[in-house]
Amino acid sequence: MIYINPPYAESGNKEVISGKGQNKSEVALSKTYDKYQGIIGTATRELFTQFLTRIYAEIPNSKIANFSTLKNLQSSNFSRFRDFFQASLNRIFLVPADTFDNVKGQFPIGFFIWNSEKKENFSGIVADVYDHEGKFIGEKTVHSSPKGRLSVDWLRNYFDKKSEIISYLRLHRNDIQNKDAVFITSKPSQSDFDKKEVANVTPQNLVVMSIYCAIRQAVTATWLNDRDQFLFPNEGWRTDNDFQNDCLAFVVFDNNIQSKYGTNHWIPYTEQEVNAKAKFASNFMRDFIKGKLKVEQAAQNTLFVTDATNSVHSNQPREFSDEAEAVFEAGRTLWTYYHAQPNVNVNASLYDIREYFQGRNALGRMNAISEDAKYSALIAQLRNKLNGLAAKIKPKVYAYGFLKE
Repeated sequence: MIYINPPYAESGNKEVISGKGQNKSEVALSKTYDKYQGIIGTATRELFTQFLTRIYAEIPNSKIANFSTLKNLQSSNFSRFRDFFQASLNRIFLVPADTFDNVKGQFPIGFFIWNSEKKENFSGIVADVYDHEGKFIGEKTVHSSPKGRLSVDWLRNYFDKKSEIISYLRLHRNDIQNKDAVFITSKPSQSDFDKKEVANVTPQNLVVMSIYCAIRQAVTATWLNDRDQFLFPNEGWRTDNDFQNDCLAFVVFDNNIQSKYGTNHWIPYTEQEVNAKAKFASNFMRDFIKGKLKVEQAAQNTLFVTDATNSVHSNQPREFSDEAEAVFEAGRTLWTYYHAQPNVNVNASLYDIREYFQGRNALGRMNAISEDAKYSALIAQLRNKLNGLAAKIKPKVYAYGFLKE
């Protein structure tokens, strides 16, 4: 019987291993790393998996009890570790990480009981959950993330490198904790391009890119779901036009588009609807919503399906739910108020409008609040309506298998 409470620190990353970076303080690459890196891959960067690996390999048929994060069960980077470490997980309970001394993060730490004599692949387990006071608050099913079956694997089927680019989708990892790092932008960083964390958003894949972005944002991160992985969905989303259009509406008002980096294709209104003083450089989004644009089917990709019940590639006007219409109305009021101001940018995005009213501090960061009371009320109303739309989207994130309960 072996009981361990190993460190959670990483022993290194790609930059460290290639000699370009530094290890975390007092955390060194080890002989265990050298011995098992070829077997379990990037999992060797975590010291707790080095402990588990060596015990499993060198003390066979033992019982192991350990505290650790859930990366070894959930992270896609740990798939090779799960293939190697085939001990049976008998029991597990979860507690908030900050119940441990010197741990500040909001994520779950589990207490695992393994039987390495019994060999099996981990797929999932129901864990008991306790709060900060040690009170039992329920159960949570912890799932593994199958290789090749993550949401980004689904999204790759819709990558489009041939059509007109109207923006970019920034991609970053695949769990809830990194959801805020996924967004629509006008200009990704060079680092994003170098790491291949960028996908083109085009008229052909706009709806699917919006779905991916919206599902990442619609679910609130908590300490308990923090490491949950977004997965390859079932087919239910294909025929749910309401879901597709809800996601599109959400992303139209939840993005990082900035007109200074190029033409803003994301204005969902006509000039007349918001009393703009001049013509917009692009009416793409309004025309797309009204079904005025011809969206070609991608002939090389059988996942692009066009039929009477699927609006992924539809030239028909889009019909929006009451929750989505409420978002459009709140946005219209805000845009109209902005265009009534002096010295405005006629092609302003929502980001530009926020910058106009909130300004920036001495460090160049956008201020969190504005001195304009009416603007503050309008932006609060828009955020409230977006929260309502997110709440409508969230159940379908689980129903269509993007996340598991």
